[in-house]
Amino acid sequence: MNHSHYMKLALTLAESTIGQTSPNPAVGAVVVKNGEIVGMGAHLKAGEGHAEVHAIRAAGEKAKGSDVYVTLEPCSHYGKTPPCSSLLISSGVKRVHIASTDPNPLVSGQGIRQLREAGIEVIVGEMEEEALALNKHFFHFIQSGTPYVTLKTAVTLDGKTASSSGDSKWITSETSRTDVHYDRHRHDAILVGVNTVIQDNPHLTTRLPQGGKNPIRIILDTFLRTPLHSHVVEDLESTTLIITGNSVKEEEKRPYAERGCEILSLPTERIQIPNLLKELGDRKIMSLYVEGGATVHSSFLESRAFQELIVYMSPKLVGGRSAPASFGGKGFPTMAEGLEMDIKAFERVGDDMKIVAIPKS
Repeated sequence: MNHSHYMKLALTLAESTIGQTSPNPAVGAVVVKNGEIVGMGAHLKAGEGHAEVHAIRAAGEKAKGSDVYVTLEPCSHYGKTPPCSSLLISSGVKRVHIASTDPNPLVSGQGIRQLREAGIEVIVGEMEEEALALNKHFFHFIQSGTPYVTLKTAVTLDGKTASSSGDSKWITSETSRTDVHYDRHRHDAILVGVNTVIQDNPHLTTRLPQGGKNPIRIILDTFLRTPLHSHVVEDLESTTLIITGNSVKEEEKRPYAERGCEILSLPTERIQIPNLLKELGDRKIMSLYVEGGATVHSSFLESRAFQELIVYMSPKLVGGRSAPASFGGKGFPTMAEGLEMDIKAFERVGDDMKIVAIPKS
């Protein structure tokens, strides 16, 4: 039996739901009997049936004596839905192939143990690397209690995010900008600084031909300068959360609350990124897409508070000593102190190059 073929199908099913299952992981399952696919499913939304439930229901009586391929260890506890390990046992499946174990302390090996104690053969680790990458947001969130942070920037070939006059439309191709909207769809929240709102008045929504999920909009605004007429305040396309320092008065917040925005004032005068991420984690925000300018990006860099960097590089040269770059602030004083990155992927997107890197551990 071609085990990798069926697990790859399960991973494809799971991947198609990324962005809509938070704070749960994306999971796919495939039921195979006598070399024939008899059921498959994916977890579609938190609070609804898990992937194994949909797959077993599709298989019906054929689930007895079957092989089940699932991208993540079946849950073994009662949450919003019953445990999937019990369903697999009662359905009489013969073998369960699991790509990766679940780091959630409520599961963490217990699902596998229950299956084995019931006499079901369990094989763990088939296409594990792909499964771990698929749910990187979930795994980081479960283990840290804070969102997985992706910094995104677009630069010219000489590393500029705008010309010396401040013009930045457009650095990259339309194809790259569409790719960014796919990433917005796959994240729980998107973050920018107040200067971006003042200068560009962005919507910070997902605009794809087939639609998409709008992330929560988070604005870093220490002194609450976000214009009341800005799109993020007025359009009601998504929740807007404005983060301020502790000097903002309640009467200043009232006009924003009346327009449906939420103001979160941190206990410090200046916004501290680690404190912010803890607050967002407490709100079950599992992934954060940061599209800030040089100041916002440098604050995440200086705090070492991000897990991934995406750079879209266009084949343009603009020059200019005063033209801005992706990261501002004081920076690291020496090359030896700079943060080393590991390039995980690069690909051509339209006329541009997309580079994905993570901090070296």
